[in-house]
Amino acid sequence: MIGFMSTGILLGLSAGVAPGPLLVLVISETVKHGFKNGVKVAISPIITDAPIIGLMIFLLDKASAYNTLLGIISCVGGLFVMYLGYGSLRTRGLQLDFENVETMSLRKGIAVNALSPHPYLFWACVGGPIIIKAAGHGLMLAAVFVLSFYLLLVISKVIVAFLVGQSRTLFSGRIYVYVIRALGLLLISFSGVLFYDAAGLLGLI
Repeated sequence: MIGFMSTGILLGLSAGVAPGPLLVLVISETVKHGFKNGVKVAISPIITDAPIIGLMIFLLDKASAYNTLLGIISCVGGLFVMYLGYGSLRTRGLQLDFENVETMSLRKGIAVNALSPHPYLFWACVGGPIIIKAAGHGLMLAAVFVLSFYLLLVISKVIVAFLVGQSRTLFSGRIYVYVIRALGLLLISFSGVLFYDAAGLLGLI
């Protein structure tokens, strides 16, 4: 259980604090329209990801009899996580400019997340296979992974929004950069787990 929980925490925290359109929306809503509106945008992934997760689990379950296909999917997942980690290592901070940002709402937060390719790639190649692997040991473990992922995803975005309300310069400073880069190293390390699983499914080890 601890392994799947730790994986959910790492992936959720990384997704929650990494620079991106949704994080900027969370911050801009909080700064311009209050903390409550920032929270609404922060929870939007829970709404948009539910059907994505369901679809990916259905497709992966159908493909579960084909180890070669699952191995390729796991390999793609490893490359995707490595790409995210590399992007985190290159971060120089979060640049905040709200002058031309229009008012955002839960609906617009949902639209931004739904139109992003990241949720689809993540749940198809990383999150979905982890859920299926966890479910093989019990549905409780799969639930632990999903809950820990979204708990850290949402809470971290809310905390970021709150801290920006206190100091906008905090996320362009060294502390934020160091945190993101540390998470980047952890993501790259975790990609090795996905590559190892891929090798096993492809019969290489």
